[in-house]
Amino acid sequence: MIHKGVEFSVTQLAAGVWKWRFQIGDRVFTGKTEAKLDLLAVRRVQLRIDRELNNLGRGQTRDRGDGK
Repeated sequence: MIHKGVEFSVTQLAAGVWKWRFQIGDRVFTGKTEAKLDLLAVRRVQLRIDRELNNLGRGQTRDRGDGK
């Protein structure tokens, strides 16, 4: 699946337990989440991708050194 240009995967490990993975640049993010529905697990990964992209954007702004 792709969310905002980031490819990710969500795989069911057991009833209600999902493993997820995505990569942004050289960084690989992995984890597990608990959700009864597959769509909820997917949504949680999408929110995590949003958070990491937001953090990346703030980091680039901060690194410019011009205060903007």
